[in-house]
Amino acid sequence: MVERIEPPLARRIALAAQGFGARRPEKPGPTHLLRTLDKLHLHQIDSVNVLSRAHYLPAFSRLGIYERGDLDALAWGPARKRRLFEYWAHEASLLPFDLQPLLRWRMAQADRGEAGWTGMRVFATERRAEAMALLDRIRSDGPQATSDFEAHKGQSGWWEWSDTKRALEWLFWAGHITTATRRGSFERVYDLTERVLPAGVTALPTPSNTEAHKALIERAASAHGIATSRELRDYFRQPREAARQAIHELAEKGILVPVDVPGWRHAWLHCDARRPRRIDAQALLAPFDPLIWERDRTERLFGFHYRIEIYVPAEKRRHGYYVLPFLLGDRLVARVDLKADRKQQRLLVQSVHLEADAPGHAPEALRSELATMAQWLQLKLDMRDA
Repeated sequence: MVERIEPPLARRIALAAQGFGARRPEKPGPTHLLRTLDKLHLHQIDSVNVLSRAHYLPAFSRLGIYERGDLDALAWGPARKRRLFEYWAHEASLLPFDLQPLLRWRMAQADRGEAGWTGMRVFATERRAEAMALLDRIRSDGPQATSDFEAHKGQSGWWEWSDTKRALEWLFWAGHITTATRRGSFERVYDLTERVLPAGVTALPTPSNTEAHKALIERAASAHGIATSRELRDYFRQPREAARQAIHELAEKGILVPVDVPGWRHAWLHCDARRPRRIDAQALLAPFDPLIWERDRTERLFGFHYRIEIYVPAEKRRHGYYVLPFLLGDRLVARVDLKADRKQQRLLVQSVHLEADAPGHAPEALRSELATMAQWLQLKLDMRDA
């Protein structure tokens, strides 16, 4: 008999797996950050900085006021403190070191020209010598950003990629280089992977593709608690057939348990998933938070239709430019459009939209969480336009 799990319990299982419901620590530090990453397995990176860089926000949502410098040190600090590396997982992400061997299959695909954006793949084949010349320069001259190469001069903007940038990004996808640090503009500075990652990481054996995919699916399942096959595959953007086989093998071992959730197709429960009777949470969620980045899952879990409207013309936006859902208890009860006015040192609340079924104390709870965020960002809360 396949166990039936009702949607409210599925929602609580998902929230607990994502690190919600526990009391926030009084003084979060690097250990708490690493524990959060042990649950989530990654922090997605995004270029939008209207509020805060996306990779900082999931930890704030779960831990409250922590030092962003602690995360910087884990990601780009000196070798003795560094515990994270950058690579393509769900999207561009910060990942714990132990995931590096599990993603070498993707690096190998990129090296053969079988992965990565179309404009980069040519550097795996007919233009490989050009990319290797850039690699040789980094090897001899040390860490380099795209802007350090003369061929890139005159290019500007996130999307204006020169051939130099495309070649460097192919080298990054293929694992030849990684991010040594980030400059003030958040520009990547590349270096050889073996000079950035500890020798103990690069020396780890490369698992077979089958074992790597199985390990990634298991991590996705632990991060979700309960999920569909598609959601398990999407967490690390794995190939359909490889993910299907991994799910099958994990089910045979009892690590994944098939369950029946009304309205879900092919649902799986991680064998160690907690089943809390209650979730007491209060958090603002970034658009790229793993709890809500899969919009169909968000709608099924919370009955909450959510789309980011950055690329929607201003006059057609329903809720705002950079809108964060507000989690209260085990429900998404509001959405708030936020902007950090760093020049005036203000956290601007440009709009607030409560859900129709939001509890009466939701506005007070939201204001409290906004005040906490303002303190974390070292800004003054400004709700005049809300």
